[in-house]
Amino acid sequence: MLREMPALAEVRRTTEKKRDAWWTVLLVDPVATPLVRWTAMWTRITPNQITWVALLLGLGAAGCFAVGSWGWLLVGAALYHVSFILDCMDGKLARLTGTGSVFGAWLDYVFDRVRVLACAVALMGGQFTRTGEIIFLWLALAVVFLDMLRYVDALQIFKIRHGMRKQIKTRVRAARKAENQRELAFMEDMLRDNPEADVEHEQTMAEEEASAEAAAADASAQGFAAPVRPGKATVVDLHQEFRHRFPWYARFRTFLLRRRIRTHLVSGIEFQMAVFIVAPAVDAVAPVTIGAGVLLLVFELAIIYKLLLSTRDFARTLKSFEQTA
Repeated sequence: MLREMPALAEVRRTTEKKRDAWWTVLLVDPVATPLVRWTAMWTRITPNQITWVALLLGLGAAGCFAVGSWGWLLVGAALYHVSFILDCMDGKLARLTGTGSVFGAWLDYVFDRVRVLACAVALMGGQFTRTGEIIFLWLALAVVFLDMLRYVDALQIFKIRHGMRKQIKTRVRAARKAENQRELAFMEDMLRDNPEADVEHEQTMAEEEASAEAAAADASAQGFAAPVRPGKATVVDLHQEFRHRFPWYARFRTFLLRRRIRTHLVSGIEFQMAVFIVAPAVDAVAPVTIGAGVLLLVFELAIIYKLLLSTRDFARTLKSFEQTA
């Protein structure tokens, strides 16, 4: 039965994330989003049903990987990519039709980990049987470990950042009692809606600082206190130190965000695609897996370093509220 659906452009706006992995943006969304619209219009398929099909195709890819020969590796790589497209479709369909659920999100996450585990064991086990090289057994452990590390690390970093934001909001609520309801905005949130926000904010801050200095000098000359502008939004940027140390980063991030690509260029998604699609397709499982693992660790260390600098910005932000209290 045909159901009315918005135009494709509106479906893209509703279902696609504002920031996503480059593999998803470039190679998955152009296929998944039109398929989601068609599915919502012509079928009664639910997001959870798509999640189950994605798992079954992932297990099918694992079966192909276990054979070990290059022809079966190609079939397995193709099945894995289709499985990943479906894995992206379930969330999009949930957002488009409003049929998402907490259980569905849990099911999607668990099935993703099951698929990675099954494919890692099958791919490396098949290559071990084919070549007899012990390195493939170690690579199976490495792939499972790195996948777990990425998602555990992401969860913990999210919790820490959420905690920092919560504390800052608490301080701002207290400050509102004395500062005419000052508003609060986080630079990370502004960037989701406007990739140019960090550049615009720097320009605005420079202009306001120059204006404030001129006003203060004029007030001082006349014997008055410097004017205070109540009601101005307080923009909290917990990545100031990182941006100051790497000034090119803001422009690079803006370039990527305009294209919906997040700056974490080698995340869990790219790692999986390298191991389970690129490596089998070029019949170079060991070197591609090792290279992808090294790149994943490099980006994870960069994120941890960025978090360290962010905690310093957090401490300075709290201190600034104490000084102005």
